[in-house]
Amino acid sequence: MQSRLHKLLFCHCSAVLTVFLSVLAEYQSASTMVQEYQSPVRVYKHPFELIMAAYMRRFPKCPLIPVFVDSEVIGENHSDDGAVSVTERRCVIDIEAPRLLKRIAGVDYLYFLQKNTLNRRDRTLQIEVHNETFSSRVVVRECCNYTVHPENEDWTCFEQTASLDIKSFFGFESTAEKIAMKQYASSIKKGKEIIEYYLRELEEEGVTYIPRWTPPVVSSTAMAVPVKAGPDSRDPTYTSEQVVGTPDDKLDADYIRRYLGELTPLQESCLIRLRQWLQETHKGKIPKDQHVLRFLRARDFSLDKARELLCHSLTWRKQHKVDFLLDTWERPQLLQDYYSGGWHHHDKDGRPLYVLRLGQMDTKGLVRALGEEVLLRQILSINEEGLRRCEENTRFFGRPISCWTCLVDMEGLNMRHLWRPGVKALLRIIEVVEANYPETLGRLLILRVPRVFPVLWTLVSPLIDENTRKKFLIFAGNDYQGPGGLVDYMDKEIIPDFLGGECMCEVPEGGLVPKSLYRTAEEMESEENHLLTDSIYKSASIFKAAPFEMVIEITEASSVITWDFDVSKGDVIFTIYHSRRAPQVPKKDTLGAHTLPSLGTVNIQVIDKSWILGKDYSMVERALTCSEGESIQGSHVTRWPGFYILQWRFHSPPAGTASNISRVDDVLASLQVSSHKCKIMYYTEVLASHDFRGSMTSLESCHSGFSQLSAATTASSQSQTSSSISR
Repeated sequence: MQSRLHKLLFCHCSAVLTVFLSVLAEYQSASTMVQEYQSPVRVYKHPFELIMAAYMRRFPKCPLIPVFVDSEVIGENHSDDGAVSVTERRCVIDIEAPRLLKRIAGVDYLYFLQKNTLNRRDRTLQIEVHNETFSSRVVVRECCNYTVHPENEDWTCFEQTASLDIKSFFGFESTAEKIAMKQYASSIKKGKEIIEYYLRELEEEGVTYIPRWTPPVVSSTAMAVPVKAGPDSRDPTYTSEQVVGTPDDKLDADYIRRYLGELTPLQESCLIRLRQWLQETHKGKIPKDQHVLRFLRARDFSLDKARELLCHSLTWRKQHKVDFLLDTWERPQLLQDYYSGGWHHHDKDGRPLYVLRLGQMDTKGLVRALGEEVLLRQILSINEEGLRRCEENTRFFGRPISCWTCLVDMEGLNMRHLWRPGVKALLRIIEVVEANYPETLGRLLILRVPRVFPVLWTLVSPLIDENTRKKFLIFAGNDYQGPGGLVDYMDKEIIPDFLGGECMCEVPEGGLVPKSLYRTAEEMESEENHLLTDSIYKSASIFKAAPFEMVIEITEASSVITWDFDVSKGDVIFTIYHSRRAPQVPKKDTLGAHTLPSLGTVNIQVIDKSWILGKDYSMVERALTCSEGESIQGSHVTRWPGFYILQWRFHSPPAGTASNISRVDDVLASLQVSSHKCKIMYYTEVLASHDFRGSMTSLESCHSGFSQLSAATTASSQSQTSSSISR
């Protein structure tokens, strides 16, 4: 193929073919699979009319696109005033494929039908493309649009979407994919080159400005007769250079390369779709593109997995107000004195450099004096500061810098560092960081490792992602000195003095924490580590054939059942039932005032299949359909004692009806439907009648993008939920 999906229109047909071939192998096991793509919006510093003049020069064929053999006009009509022109073409594409494959497929060329609708009055061009060849096996649809930039009428925007419905391809899906990707990689920049080629050609001919279309009474020939530049021409500083992206300009594809790095078209599409999904469903603060991209990379650009991980992280950040950590958290003086770590310049790649003298740090003393919660906040503040420094370095160096380097000096590490509670705290901190800051570590340099290090590594390494472990470089003794050591990763001038360099490193030396500052065992035991455990929220899976159900026994009428749950995957239906009979659950799940059935591979069914609705049990809350990404809070005032069953079940949209997810992201929808699985994070609580009357004066429905409740706010008298009395 000679294009990528988000490149310019000159090779739309070949771009469609590339999409068609490149994903065949991935879905060859499915009888029918629909895949959709969304390109970034490309912005050009040229008026619409000039772009159209350059675009028209590539027909009927272009020598710069060898695979674009020819095209012929098969239909053309114009509006009476000449403002709208509709042109239909049949395009011929030659694909560099093995002769055997061509013979089996029975074709030498591929044919696509293209319909161009040019509206000179509105200054828009819409292109619709679909395949004629193999249309019974593969259905390709593509839509491209040229429009005027919403903030600058002298700039032109280009965007493109495509869909692919694969049925079969002669069993050669894998071979076809390899052919497509080979040509795909060789022509990745062809789109920009060709449009610039024709713009330069126009400029050489003296054409740098074309007047806009005007109604016939003005006798305009805007698109028919190019006008040469003169004293009255537009700004002569226009060049063929595209708009340079900025963090505030999220439209331009160059922004992706400038601030996020080189991405394949499929990776760009994943980023755009996940960001679009967040904008559609998330009511809180939208994370920056760099942060979203980290989650995609951590899950190998699997939209379904990355979205699930990101949803959990966003919920966690809101619950614990991590976004405000750098502004609100004040480090205790003890940390400032005894925590031997700090930021120190940057490495040769421009990544922020963090230095940690772990061997000089009294981890046991810090845990005993401060507790796990404070240490975790310290680590989180380091990660948040690292994200901020990456953004600053990206702007300073003019290239994307998305991660940092950590230098860990192990000299002094001994058995004191293997104190079991300290190791336990470290493991839990690593787990939190891995879940919420993926792909933020670019390189870890571990220096002067002692004999005890393998023991610590054995304990810690299983919790570290495999991709992260590959970034570890370990040096024993003085191996870090000389070629192959630190000088390969950082400038000699910034090597810290304690490692033999000449740069003074303002990192505290650490030392033993005085035992007089230790907290008592009772104080440490009573500590609530919400950031580490998130104990008030639980997760559950809902399968198509197995809803998730939990039972709450109510002994006093007018008690209040409250709930708060986030739908992190799929659409679910939430309902509450009441029964005077005790559901027969396995013995290991004893029923109490607030009991959850244990979760396994298949959910335990609380409602007996022999029960009859209206006789053995009744519905006390009408069924509520909850879409993916929503957060639901509510309450139910119980009218009778008995057993209340909270049920979440899989929701499938009616046939032929597009769900919110399919509207936003058909890729995710297809993955979801194939797995028949939904996921929720939930929290429930029962308020006694007297507590309810005394603390909650009003109950209202509340929907938000993600939950902001924590253990403190959930039990607070300020809680607001929805109230419904069973009838």
